[in-house]
Amino acid sequence: MLAYIIHTIFFTYTMLLFVRIVGSWFPAFARHKIMRFLTFYTDPYLNIFRRIIPPIGGTFDLSPLLGYFALQFAERIILNFVR
Repeated sequence: MLAYIIHTIFFTYTMLLFVRIVGSWFPAFARHKIMRFLTFYTDPYLNIFRRIIPPIGGTFDLSPLLGYFALQFAERIILNFVR
């Protein structure tokens, strides 16, 4: 049961990141309430990776990719301890 809850939390945050990334491709959507919500909750996490590898050329941002892999890695480690 605890493993399921942990997986659900990680999955939900991963989906928030995914929607945030796809939404950033549409500049007209940037001011929407949903995007402001997603930005508020995902940017602090993504900023950790932006400090490690800043956006290339100001537009090509690898932080979501690094953030995704870090989430997957952390989830596996936590689930191994729980199980």
